[in-house]
Amino acid sequence: MSSFDPIELEPVTGPFKPDADRRPRVPEPPPVRLIAVDDVRLEAKVGLEPQLDAFYVGILKFEREESAEGSNVLRYKAENFRLRIVLVDHPVDRQDDLRMLGVAVPLLLATEHALFDARMEYTRQKGLIPGQESLLLRDPAGNWLEITESRLV
Repeated sequence: MSSFDPIELEPVTGPFKPDADRRPRVPEPPPVRLIAVDDVRLEAKVGLEPQLDAFYVGILKFEREESAEGSNVLRYKAENFRLRIVLVDHPVDRQDDLRMLGVAVPLLLATEHALFDARMEYTRQKGLIPGQESLLLRDPAGNWLEITESRLV
């Protein structure tokens, strides 16, 4: 018998019924990652909750979590960390703060199409390295984001 001879399987004599898998199921993580070293905290004005959910869950594919901190905090789960948005009553002043939150998505083009369909303004930016591109935009609360494509190494 050579190594290229086909293997024949025994014929099935009855219906196949697999055994139930009793191991605990581990849910898949969200497809989005935060470019950070720990959980991130942003601020937003009260009343923007539906727009923030539509943006972070609908477009960027975060998972919404119930917050143990109360109703004034929105929690979104990424693959690696959590994004906490604290809802405040006063207007949020962002004149001096131009820092942006880094978000990595699996496919930048799909996110760009979703932003276009949602009629959100963004800027496409090319990096210093060939093939490095990102999208710069503000979330519904006015927080700056830089969205990049996650690359497997």
